[in-house]
Amino acid sequence: MIATQAGDAAAYDKLLAELLPRLRQYIRRRVFDVNAQEDVVQNVFLSLHRARHTYRAERPFSPWLYAVARNAVIDYTRSRGRRLGRELSLEADAGVEPVAAPADPHADDLAPELIEALQALPDNQREAVTLIHLEGLSVAVASERAGVSKSALKVRAHRGYRALHALLEDWERE
Repeated sequence: MIATQAGDAAAYDKLLAELLPRLRQYIRRRVFDVNAQEDVVQNVFLSLHRARHTYRAERPFSPWLYAVARNAVIDYTRSRGRRLGRELSLEADAGVEPVAAPADPHADDLAPELIEALQALPDNQREAVTLIHLEGLSVAVASERAGVSKSALKVRAHRGYRALHALLEDWERE
């Protein structure tokens, strides 16, 4: 990164090539929409390019990089939440009946490992993660749908996220 800041184009190309697999893995763990993952990775690279002058050589590079990546994930999540808030669900129209309900409506968007990990969660944790993260519902709406308080839903979701993270890390090591 120091050479990149000094204007070394070859060093910049090498840095981006080395970061690509790490960033893809980082994003894949946080963005479950397979179609959006590469977009978020590209946004990280754009942010990295724009903010490269803010990196300080006396500091470790990885925390700076992952702060940039974390912010790109947050931006994606907020954007997705706003978009979902503007979209009209077909469920709101009682006159429209689905032809056949899929077993898991989000299965097409998820990696097989994540589907398997979700199925390994206790029912209440899986429900909380699905409502909040996969369906993009607010905690208030999700808690009403689940029939529990907001704080109880948050606890279930947090435990579910931790369990998913642990399961996926264990499987990755195998």
